[in-house]
Amino acid sequence: IHLVESGGGLVQPGGSLRLSCSASGFTFSSYWMYWVRQAPGKGLEWVSSINTGGVDTAYADSVKARFSISRDNAKNTLFLQMNSLQPEDTAVYYCSPGRRPYNNDGYSDLRGQGTQVTVSS
Repeated sequence: IHLVESGGGLVQPGGSLRLSCSASGFTFSSYWMYWVRQAPGKGLEWVSSINTGGVDTAYADSVKARFSISRDNAKNTLFLQMNSLQPEDTAVYYCSPGRRPYNNDGYSDLRGQGTQVTVSS
C-alpha cells in the first residue's frame, strides 16, 4: 500500500490550499478515506472522512465549513480543499484508509509521508 500526500505549503491566514493523496496497492474505491493531521508536539487529530462513494462526509468541528473532502475513485485520489486557513491549522496532514473495506470504523495505521501545512503571516 502506497499513499502520497501533496499540496501543502506556507500560506497566510485566510488563505487556501488543496491537498491531494494518491493511493495505490489496495482497492481505493472500497475504503472510507480519512484525513488526519499532527500539529507540532501533539498527537494525531482526525480532520475529515468520506465514504466509498464520496457522498457521505464528516468534519471535525474545528474545520467544519472551512474544509471540504472529496475523492476521485477513477484516479485513486483523495482531496482536501482547505479555505480560511488559520495558524491553528498548521500541521502535517496525512491521508489514511479505513481499517476494513466498506466500514466507517476509523482510520488505520497506514499513512503516507504527509504534507506540511504552515499558516503564518
